[in-house]
Amino acid sequence: MSIKRIGKHLIEHRWRVRREFPPRVLDSIEQAIKAGEATHSGQIRFVVEGALDGVPLFRNQPARERALDVFSHLRIWDTHHNNGVLIYLLLADRDVEIVADRGIDAKVGHAGWEAICRAMETDFRAGRFEQGVIKGIAAVSRELAKYFPHAEGGPNELPDRPVVI
Repeated sequence: MSIKRIGKHLIEHRWRVRREFPPRVLDSIEQAIKAGEATHSGQIRFVVEGALDGVPLFRNQPARERALDVFSHLRIWDTHHNNGVLIYLLLADRDVEIVADRGIDAKVGHAGWEAICRAMETDFRAGRFEQGVIKGIAAVSRELAKYFPHAEGGPNELPDRPVVI
């Protein structure tokens, strides 16, 4: 367990999320998800967590493991075509993780998701959070459109509104 990481998570709590992701930015992200989902039959969720606290923090839970917990909790795996995708940002660590259901993950693979994550993290390091998230959503949507093109009349299985933890 890293004392430096614990300190960062205790200091960078919810205030940072509110500063970087005010309601206007969350609305913009929601619209990007809606626009992306109009091009494919997949489902995208964006979750931003300011910092870990409690047991996850003191267990030194990695962002990837936390993203898997969130993926499961939000039931992103429970889509008809197994094509749900979570874009998870742990703001205190500036770490982006993409967790994809088996239907789309088998097509894109770890390297494809990692490339999208790294591009988003580059924008985040430059302080361009809104731009980075929207570019990430567009990149995920392009992958979904390749393998799961839009089907007329398909339901929106998951909410488009970003989740702030």
